[in-house]
Amino acid sequence: MPTDAKPLTPERLLTIEKPIYGGAFLARDEGKAIFVPLTLPSEQVRLRIVDDKRSHAIAEAEEIVAPSPDRIAPVCQHFGACGGCNYQHASYEAQLSYKQAILRETLERAKVAASEQIEVLRGEPWGYRNRIRLALDADGNPGYRSRRSHAIVPIAECPISAPLLVRATLAAGALIRELSPGARPAEVSFFCDKDETALLAGFFASGAAKFPFEHVCSELAAQIPQLSGAALIAEDSEGRPGRTVARWGTGSLTYMAAGFGYRVDHGAFFQVNRWLVDDFVDHVIAAHSGSLAWDLFAGVGLFARKLAASFTQVVAVESSPASTAALVHNLSGTTATAVKLTTLDFLRRVPRGQHPDLIVLDPPRTGLDAESAKLLTRIAAPSMVYVSCDPATLARDLRTLVDGGYQIESLTLADLFPQTFHLESIVRLRR
Repeated sequence: MPTDAKPLTPERLLTIEKPIYGGAFLARDEGKAIFVPLTLPSEQVRLRIVDDKRSHAIAEAEEIVAPSPDRIAPVCQHFGACGGCNYQHASYEAQLSYKQAILRETLERAKVAASEQIEVLRGEPWGYRNRIRLALDADGNPGYRSRRSHAIVPIAECPISAPLLVRATLAAGALIRELSPGARPAEVSFFCDKDETALLAGFFASGAAKFPFEHVCSELAAQIPQLSGAALIAEDSEGRPGRTVARWGTGSLTYMAAGFGYRVDHGAFFQVNRWLVDDFVDHVIAAHSGSLAWDLFAGVGLFARKLAASFTQVVAVESSPASTAALVHNLSGTTATAVKLTTLDFLRRVPRGQHPDLIVLDPPRTGLDAESAKLLTRIAAPSMVYVSCDPATLARDLRTLVDGGYQIESLTLADLFPQTFHLESIVRLRR
């Protein structure tokens, strides 16, 4: 603890005020912020400080003295130890209210005037994930990282994931445990289509040459017949992107969404919530139509393919090698064109005077870089739809877009990640 920080009482009875982004909840001790996971607003909690910093402290709840009426029993046996979920102890209605409050407060802090009403796009809050990635512990058991550390919590279930993913994970774990420690991969991943009829696997290994990839894939397919393809990815200790060194079966699956069968290649980005993809696309595209639309950060073309039905021309911009081949395939036979550039490079090269009727952008968690945001305000498309998975970077970028002449027309919380703190937003803007 810093010598100039005021020490906090090791244990104290405090009242939880509100949720904060990241999954914890806020209490205060003599004005100092304390972040307490696994609690709920209005609860009286006896807590223990585990990390006392200058600006805030982190605590664990020792006892819920006065529970909230929103508190429920978690569904998953691993909740609390596993770091994957944050809100299983809260009713789903309460979870949605927390995310709305966090989104609104984050925008207000950036001085972005949000809509009076935040619309909510919601679906079934369980079994929704179509993709999971797990680490392997020293015994070869697959699991998620612990809530409190980087330790691995082996799992026997994952109620937020498609059942096929869990069955495949447990079957793969049994096969991997039979291998010597030096031949085991470090992580495994699985991706399935909405109906759980096709499955892709990924094995991530530093000593890729020692892992009996073909054997494990064949044995796994005998138990999980939906397995249609797998990739072996070699990773190094320098943090560089993994390199695919071997393949088994097919390298992609067909994902039915929004009325079309999308090719999704191994490692390509695709929306994770299998229950909400169709409604999500419809909400982004809405009733937009016109001559020219841009889909920036297009991925495999989830939005661009749909836009091609209502725009004379669509330009889909994507730079990730894992997505571009599938993007070209998914747009074939339409008026849409795939451009293999980063969004920034594309915006730098736009001919002066070219004005799309609509720009759809779905950037990664880091949001837009400053130059891209400025260029978008200069291009001045009359309509823009910003899809975001991080409220802080969304607020920062909206501040630039609003200063550049845009107004927020509507704001939607798309709850693609129930039981977790993660939230997706859809913002419609107009000049």
